Amino acid sequence: MSVPDYMQCAEDHQTLLVVVQPIGIVPEESFFRIYKRISAVSQVNVRDSQRVLYIRYRHHYPPENNEWGDFQTHRKVVGLITITDCSSAKDWPQTFEKFHLQKEMYGSTLYDSRLFVFGLQGEIAEQPRTDVAFYPSYDECETVEKRIEDFIESLFIVLESKRLDRATDKSGDKIPLLCVPFEKKDFVGLDTDSRHYKKRCQGRMRKHVGDLCLQAGMLQDSLVHYHMAVELLRSVNDFLWLGAALEGLCSASVIYHYPGGTGGKVGSRRAQGGSLSAEAGNRHRPGALTSNGINADTSAEIGRAKNCLSPEDIIDKYKEAISYYGKYKNAGVIELEACVKAVRVLAIQKRSMEASEFLQNAVYINLRQLSEEEKIQRYSILSELYERIGFHRKSAFFKRIAAMQCAAPSIPEPGWRACYKLLLETLPGYSLSLDPKDFSKGTHRGWAAVQMRLLHELVYASRRMGNPALCVRHLSFLLQTMLDFLSDQEKKDVTQSLESYTAKCPGTMEFITLPDGLKLPPVPFTKLPIVRSVKLLNLPTSLRPHKMKSLLGQNVSTKSPFIYSPIIAHSRGEERNKKIDFQWVQGDVCEVQLMVYNPMPFELRVENMGLLTTGVEFESLPAALSLPAESGLYPVTLVGVPQTTGQITVNGYHTSVFGVFSDCLLDSLPGVKTNGCTVEVIPALPRLQISTSLPRSAHTLQPSSGDEISTNVSVQLYNGETQQLIIKLENIGTEPLEKLEVTAKTVNTKEKLYGDFLSWKLEDTLSQFPLKPGKIATFTVNIKVKLDFSCQENLLQDLSDDGISVSGLPLSSPFRQVVKPRVETKPINPQESSKVGDFSHVKTLEAILNFKYSGGPGHVEGYYRNLSLGLHVEVEPSVFFTRVSTLPATSTRQCHLLLDVFNSTEHELTISARNNEDLILHAGECQRMAIQVDKFNFESFPESPTDGTQFANAKQLEEERQQAKGLEINSKLDICWKIPSLKREGEASVEGVLNQLVLEHLQLAPLQWDILVDGKLCDCDIVVNCKVGDPIPLEVKLTNWSKHSVGPFALTMTPYQDYQNGVHNYELQDAITFVGSNTFYIDSVKPTKDSVYFGALLFLYTGDFYLNIKFHEDNCSRELPLSWFCLPSVHIRAMEPTVQTKL
Repeated sequence: MSVPDYMQCAEDHQTLLVVVQPIGIVPEESFFRIYKRISAVSQVNVRDSQRVLYIRYRHHYPPENNEWGDFQTHRKVVGLITITDCSSAKDWPQTFEKFHLQKEMYGSTLYDSRLFVFGLQGEIAEQPRTDVAFYPSYDECETVEKRIEDFIESLFIVLESKRLDRATDKSGDKIPLLCVPFEKKDFVGLDTDSRHYKKRCQGRMRKHVGDLCLQAGMLQDSLVHYHMAVELLRSVNDFLWLGAALEGLCSASVIYHYPGGTGGKVGSRRAQGGSLSAEAGNRHRPGALTSNGINADTSAEIGRAKNCLSPEDIIDKYKEAISYYGKYKNAGVIELEACVKAVRVLAIQKRSMEASEFLQNAVYINLRQLSEEEKIQRYSILSELYERIGFHRKSAFFKRIAAMQCAAPSIPEPGWRACYKLLLETLPGYSLSLDPKDFSKGTHRGWAAVQMRLLHELVYASRRMGNPALCVRHLSFLLQTMLDFLSDQEKKDVTQSLESYTAKCPGTMEFITLPDGLKLPPVPFTKLPIVRSVKLLNLPTSLRPHKMKSLLGQNVSTKSPFIYSPIIAHSRGEERNKKIDFQWVQGDVCEVQLMVYNPMPFELRVENMGLLTTGVEFESLPAALSLPAESGLYPVTLVGVPQTTGQITVNGYHTSVFGVFSDCLLDSLPGVKTNGCTVEVIPALPRLQISTSLPRSAHTLQPSSGDEISTNVSVQLYNGETQQLIIKLENIGTEPLEKLEVTAKTVNTKEKLYGDFLSWKLEDTLSQFPLKPGKIATFTVNIKVKLDFSCQENLLQDLSDDGISVSGLPLSSPFRQVVKPRVETKPINPQESSKVGDFSHVKTLEAILNFKYSGGPGHVEGYYRNLSLGLHVEVEPSVFFTRVSTLPATSTRQCHLLLDVFNSTEHELTISARNNEDLILHAGECQRMAIQVDKFNFESFPESPTDGTQFANAKQLEEERQQAKGLEINSKLDICWKIPSLKREGEASVEGVLNQLVLEHLQLAPLQWDILVDGKLCDCDIVVNCKVGDPIPLEVKLTNWSKHSVGPFALTMTPYQDYQNGVHNYELQDAITFVGSNTFYIDSVKPTKDSVYFGALLFLYTGDFYLNIKFHEDNCSRELPLSWFCLPSVHIRAMEPTVQTKL
């Protein structure tokens, strides 16, 4: 016996072996279709009997193995079924002859045979025959199974007759000696009459009868016969057959203990308890006959427990039997198959270590020179058995040997497909999976060196199979999962191989389906490069959308009636982990920043790197990058454009590395930090671009709010100068610009500004709206710089040091004592301020123009954008007012304002005021200008904190009142300067130079006194003419503009003449007389009320007369300031009356 059956198991000892073979030319598909139907009839209940017969079918069986049929009857071919095609009657004789020739091959052991003929019809087919069945075609053969059952019953009849014949002890008959093939020559010349020989014959026959009983379904009888055979054979040291008897005993015991079988194949064994039910039925009718007249099982009374081995004894007897087989070189196949059977039993018993000992013994059993196919089968079965006992790595080891055997050099046509298939089956044993997700979490499992060797072998087998896609997939898997275990040289070699394969077949993210249905998942290169963080970036400041504030707060949820709910808060907390608090805009380029590094020892080229998103239609704009060898963290920005609105989720990124296209999902990237993956895309908004008439500034504004300034411009102006800034607004987006709001904010300055720094008229610009894409609108801003024009001591000192004449300006000037000093930085080195207008005197103003605009679908949803323009203004001094004072005018309601004006520029300067002539100042020159101004009524401004509660304290209130007074005075003065050589002009403001004393001089008294002579108001140089002899009406009117009642007052009018030489004549009793009293009494006058007193004068002589008005000193007048009693002068000219001539 030379061909082992590795599929043998203990239950096979009770089966009858039937060979099914084709005769002539039979289509393979048709043959196996019939063979499958035949092999389905694997167990048959014998008619009129409780026994069950088990059949083992083979379509190929070596004849030399049939010679061991006496040694173990389950190895004997007892049935032959042949299948043939015969389409015509003339071919029938030849076909039938072939059938007889086939029977002769197994003729010595056959119990019965059948011939199934397909395709033959006619007289021959209609002849009734028991050994031949005719069918029109392979599709019209419904009775095949019935024919097989009849065939098996015929086998049972022969089997039962042989059992009875051998089991009956006929005294006096000589028992033949059963032999195995290699023993026949050894028994030539032996004494057949010796007791030893007879015992040997009896023992072997007992063992043979036990086999027949087991096959006939009589388990109890077989146990009895096996026990008797063991005793007889042990007594004569017949070790080979003793081993067979022990193995038979083990097989019968296994069948009893494990009715489900040990083969491990579903449906390959009988239903549990089938044999026992047959025996139970036979116990009640011992000696009963079947329809064939054969006695049924008569051994039911034999105790089962007494003869059946325990599970532990089964293994011991197997060991003993295998040790006996090992004594015979020619019994290697028997020994090997016994080891396999024992292992299957131990696998059921979960005794793995003992099973491994049997398998180790099987490995070292020497057989004849095996063919490559037999070696593959042997290693595959060893692998399967190791797998069954839980030795997965050992199983994978033998499976890999079998795979390598498929491609052995000695094979003319190596089976690379079989090799590849077996290599795939070894993967679980080495803790290797073809799914890269299994390697993304936790520590590495298994031996990396062995795993890499196995993956290389898979790649080689794939290449020899002519499947480059498989090569790419396995090399990608090797590079992705084993990167940490590859040396630098191995990394280079693997990548070079991968690039050579991908040049023919690029790697994709598609599943690869193998012929056996196995699907290989894609292998994304998540380590080439390695990504450490993913951050969704906000749009640039100028493009960020802002939500218009609604009446309700932004964070108020209208979905719940409760002010606070912990459940809602918790869900929002989870949402914040994923959703980002800014928005992207439809149609705008959005950015995602990845921090990556290259783990390879060479430069890594990554092509076609882009974003993977869901939720919104997204146009990814791929990028290509080159990372240096073993680089540190390297920022990479991936961009794309959302085409629709809604929630967009960034799921990962895609790359192309070494010709392999990868889709890397963030969920499968361990240790990746992210600020969230989901962001809202709002409807499209217009994009505004601004350009100005001013040059760009080298100064970058840094506003305290943190906003970024998109454009910075600068301009140099003289203090008081105004310049227009023309801004071009261009819509560079795709949506119309419909709304625009402009605001301004001054930043980073400690200088005090007077008036509006920036002003504009937005209506002119809005008239050009809506601004379509590509169109330009203009916007004009007036820049007006009015800083303090006062001159401080340190500046005067600088000017004196520079050699500039400041004569007539004493350092103890009252003005300079009153004006608050300004902090200035004087250069340390005097040489640095060698000219007027040095940089140390240049002031800087910075402001931000903010454009809030919207349009398109985004405007409908309530979104807008902000664009900021930074303005840097350098203000050089123009003129300074170094001293200010007042002189009274001839009118009580006017005064003269005296200003010392200093030209701080390097150019000739002209300064002018309202109703004044121009004053020319050379560079560095100081002159005084006098301006006659009407006094001002400041009583409308707040006087106490109660009237101005918006101010923090009285001091602040006073400052505000003084500022308001200065603004009103400056508006009436209208002081302007011009530099003709530069064609530049501006204003000069006195708002910051007026002290309290000057303001008091410029203020109208709260008590307004008006004196009317003959109905004419007297003041200043006004002369009232009257006639001698006529009474002249005199009217004194007091108007109270203070906030309190005043009076009563008494005033006396005394006339006098001025001789213009300093002599006044008051002795005018003969020249002037009062009609009534010359003393006027005025009652109390309430606020905003007036009081009038009437009198009259009579002039007796001609001349120029004046009235001297004096107040009586009483309590009321002493409580008020003297400035409140400024009365106008009265000048009256008395003339001769006109004489009328009567005709």
